[in-house]
Amino acid sequence: MFDGFENRMIAANGIDIRTAVGGSGPPLLLLHGYPQTHAMWHRVAVRLAQDFTVVCTDLRGYGDSAKPPGGDGHGAYAKREMARDQVEVMDELGFERFRVAGHDRGGRVTHRMVLDNPERIEQAAVLDIVPTHTVFKTTDQALATAYFHWFFLIQRYDLPERMIGADPDYWLDRLFARWGEGPQNMEAEAIAEYRRCFSDPATIHASCEDYRAAAGIDLEHDEADSAKRLDCPLLVLWGLNGAMERLYDVMGEWRKKAVDVSGQALPCGHYLPEELPDETYEALHGFFTK
Repeated sequence: MFDGFENRMIAANGIDIRTAVGGSGPPLLLLHGYPQTHAMWHRVAVRLAQDFTVVCTDLRGYGDSAKPPGGDGHGAYAKREMARDQVEVMDELGFERFRVAGHDRGGRVTHRMVLDNPERIEQAAVLDIVPTHTVFKTTDQALATAYFHWFFLIQRYDLPERMIGADPDYWLDRLFARWGEGPQNMEAEAIAEYRRCFSDPATIHASCEDYRAAAGIDLEHDEADSAKRLDCPLLVLWGLNGAMERLYDVMGEWRKKAVDVSGQALPCGHYLPEELPDETYEALHGFFTK
């Protein structure tokens, strides 16, 4: 799915991060969301690699990257740690400054990355999210229904792990149908990759730890940084047919968190790079080549 890309395992922040690198030009890091891997970028990354050195990784806990124990307070899966992984991957590749785009969980890692490392990030894009702190502080029945998994996955070990592990393919298929335009809009090879990774109980557990961290230590970090605003240019993309469009003024929420925000809704569900790869590519390419 990534013709011309080199696959590597890169040691970063004390763990191994699965990385695919391709193209040439300014460095651009692409981060995936839940319940996926870097494979979600396959329809966009190869095209972006015509003008950028594209780096696609599996976040810690996902895909073929390491899955360390969550530790006290699930701190190993704090977005601060997940962001540090990615910054150190870019260090290992020799990139002092870079651009970054993150979808879903990857967008939350992107947000924390820019807060913690403003000197490293030239431009950033977040896809189909509003800030984590905003979601938890504005939760109502509509949000809890649309984002039920946030409140399911944070339950104490091992309730969600056992329930998902009983039939992980069913879990994935239901999520793709619920949040997107349906699995039929995804490549069979990508679906097979997501299923392969979620067949590993360690992936299921680590992804729950990711969400548990979001409901705890991430909120502590976000509240400590509540007065900070992102200084780099920020692109915001979201699905016109998804929960973010229904429940939030997406641009308005990000303007509270960043000084230079642009963006648009695309006519699709949650999985923009897979459902509308051409439009997603055009939006990202246009922004990152400004």
